[in-house]
Amino acid sequence: MYETVLITGGAGFVGASIAVTLKARFPGMQVVALDNLRRRGSELNLPRLRAAGVEFVHGDIRNPEDLSSVPPPQLIIECSAEPSAQAGYGGSPEYLIQTNLVGCFNCLELARRTKADFLFLSTSRVYPWTALNDLAYDEGETRYVLADHQSLPGASANGISENFPLTGVRSLYGMTKLAAELMIAEYSSAYGFRYAINRCGVIAGPWQMGKIDQGVVTLWVAAHHFRNPLSYIGFGGLGKQVRDLMHVDDVCDLILDQVTSFDRYHGQLFNVGGGRDCSLSLREMTQLCERITGHQIPIATSVENRPADVRIFLSDCQRLTTFSNWKPRRDATQILTDTWNWIRAEENTLRSTLGA
Repeated sequence: MYETVLITGGAGFVGASIAVTLKARFPGMQVVALDNLRRRGSELNLPRLRAAGVEFVHGDIRNPEDLSSVPPPQLIIECSAEPSAQAGYGGSPEYLIQTNLVGCFNCLELARRTKADFLFLSTSRVYPWTALNDLAYDEGETRYVLADHQSLPGASANGISENFPLTGVRSLYGMTKLAAELMIAEYSSAYGFRYAINRCGVIAGPWQMGKIDQGVVTLWVAAHHFRNPLSYIGFGGLGKQVRDLMHVDDVCDLILDQVTSFDRYHGQLFNVGGGRDCSLSLREMTQLCERITGHQIPIATSVENRPADVRIFLSDCQRLTTFSNWKPRRDATQILTDTWNWIRAEENTLRSTLGA
C-alpha cells in the first residue's frame, strides 16, 4: 500500500472527502491535501482535515515550486480544477486553463520525477454539448427523456457511454479536462507510471459549496433551507433538464477500490455517475427539496440557454460496473437528505456561504 498520497484540490468538496476516507481506512498512510483555498467555503474543510489526521499544504498546482515542497508521493489523486462549465465565457479563460491544463502538467511532472501512480478525476463534460443536445428525446410531465433509439454510437435511453463521439465543442472547461486526459495517457506511456481516469457526472452531498454555475444540488437544497429564490434557466425555463447524481461517498468507495488494486485499473477510463436510476430534473429536485425541507420558495424562469448547456446527461456506467464490483448505493433522496442534514447541523457557519 502507498506510504504517501498527494491529493490536489484537497480542501475542495471531493478532494477533502477522499482524503478523510483514505486516512480513516489506512491510518498509517501519509495523506497530504494541497489546495489554494480559492473557492469560497473550502477553508471550512481545514478543521475537518486536521481532525482526520490529513496534512494540509496551502499551495497552488499552477506553481511548480508548491508541488516540489510536498513529500514525494507514490500516488497522486488529481482533484484540483476550476469545475464550472460556464468558466471563461464573458471573460478571460486564463485561470481555467492555467489551473486545469498547466496545473495538470505540473502534477504530471511530479509524477514523472517520482514515478507516482496518477488517478485523475475528469468530467462528463468532455462529451460535446452540441451532439448531446441533438439526441432524440421525449418531453414528459416533469423531465426530458432520452429516446430508446439513437443515431449516434454510445447513446441510448440509459445515457452516454465512453463510446460517444468526441468530435465537436464541449465547453472551455470540458476542453481542458479532455486535453488533460490525453496528456496523462501520453505521459504514462513516455515515462512509465500508471494512471486511471474517472469521467464523473454530478457529484453531490455534504460539504459541497454549491453555486449558480456549479454544485447545483447543494445550491437547490440550501436555497430551500434558507428560503432564497431560484430560477429555471434555459430550455424554455421549464426546469425539465436532467442530470444523474452521485453521492460523494459513492465516489470515495470507488477511489478506495482503485487505490487498493491500482494495477488492475491501470490504463482504464470510466464514466462514473448515478445513471438513469439516480437522476433528477430541476423540477423534480424542487419537489424533492420541498418534501425534505418542508419549505416552498419562488422559482423564476429564464428561457435562454447558457453557453454550452445540456438538456439531458445521464452517465452510462456499464463499462465500470462490468469491470468492477462498484455501483452507486445511495439514491437521490439520500443525497439531498444528507446534504440538508449537513446544512442544518452547520447552519451558522454556512449561512454566509450558502445562505447569501
